[in-house]
Amino acid sequence: MNPTNEERWQSTAGTHYRLCQNYSVHNLCNWAVPADEVSPFCISCRLTRTIPDLTVNGNKIAWAKFEAAKRRLYYSLLGFGLSVKSKAEDPEIGVCFEFLADLPDRPVLTGHEFGVITINVAEADDAERERRRLQLHEPYRTILGHFRHEIGHYYWDRFFLDEASIMAFRNVFGDESQDYAESLKRHCENGAPAGWQGEVHLEAMRRPTLGKTGPKPGHTTSIMTDAADGGSRVSPLRPQRENEPSLQITDHELTSFEAKIESWFSVTYMLNNLNRGLRVAG
Repeated sequence: MNPTNEERWQSTAGTHYRLCQNYSVHNLCNWAVPADEVSPFCISCRLTRTIPDLTVNGNKIAWAKFEAAKRRLYYSLLGFGLSVKSKAEDPEIGVCFEFLADLPDRPVLTGHEFGVITINVAEADDAERERRRLQLHEPYRTILGHFRHEIGHYYWDRFFLDEASIMAFRNVFGDESQDYAESLKRHCENGAPAGWQGEVHLEAMRRPTLGKTGPKPGHTTSIMTDAADGGSRVSPLRPQRENEPSLQITDHELTSFEAKIESWFSVTYMLNNLNRGLRVAG
């Protein structure tokens, strides 16, 4: 007989845990909950306010994909030292996620509004997501990318409340208050601005906000952490520099910003070359 969720308690440094209820009931979460917590859900699953209709074929798989992406997002946010409270904990400034499917009279737009992040269930389907990516001329479109994008909009509303903060942001990234339709039209007609070297996502150039620029630190630091955990080392650091010493890729939580950038250059060099090995040409 399989043990119950309560019987699966484990002890780490004297603290007891039980498995998240979304594991014991639905088998789609691998996080745990302190035994003395009132909530049966882990800190990530508590952020979910609406799940897909599980009577619809494929929706449970979609939900599992979304929860896995949200756990990775949550882990990154903790690494950045960002507080994450659910709407249930703090209705005013908390955040929650709703995973909704299109209805004949109600199409669902993935987006953020007042701490509520909505993800269209269709984004869990690889073929549909790729179709949308091509339609919108995006370089990439991923589930985790959506989560990081929308949480960026949430933190924009949290952090950039005064003129000084907004001006500091604009000095680095540009004016986010410009009309989006007009900036998109200008971008399509004139292309990228002079000096563009492909370092910023095209969407961020069209209208800079934390939603457009925020995902990038999440992407880079997550990859660097995984590379560091695997003991990755690049030697030489860049092509045509045989005398350059090798670089041990470092965990982003333990290094300065400059060291993070150096690590990221080395990671991208390695990943680009690995990717070429899987392609027919290029």
